[in-house]
Amino acid sequence: MKFSKKSRYGLRALIDLSVNSKKDHVALSSIAERNGISLQYLEQAFASLRRAEIVKSIKGPQGGYLLNDKAENITVASILQALDGNYRIEPEESLEDGSQPEIIQTIQKVIIDKVNEELDEILKNITLEDLEKEYLAYSGYEQDMYYI
Repeated sequence: MKFSKKSRYGLRALIDLSVNSKKDHVALSSIAERNGISLQYLEQAFASLRRAEIVKSIKGPQGGYLLNDKAENITVASILQALDGNYRIEPEESLEDGSQPEIIQTIQKVIIDKVNEELDEILKNITLEDLEKEYLAYSGYEQDMYYI
């Protein structure tokens, strides 16, 4: 399995949105700028995320985006599904002449089905909140906050 550029950029943008939208909506242009992603590319990704109801948009000149649910309720599986459709390994195709179907069934059952089951288990159990916490730990974000 390989993550597409759309999925990688979408995940980066959603982590950024999750971190920066605690008090107010966030302009897509600021997400694009902070992450070095083309605004046009992000607009396409966020259209998919909006259709999947992962994010919601605020219209107008001061508009932007918010998460449509708590980060703890948004799974990586749902994000990848919204951005790229099926993220699973495609089923083994049958041979054109119909010979050796047992080999195809063996590959499908022993490898592909097991990989897909594990992949589902992993991606359905990682949330946007998990990604946000890991990002904050790596970036030292919380250390730079000052309280009065």
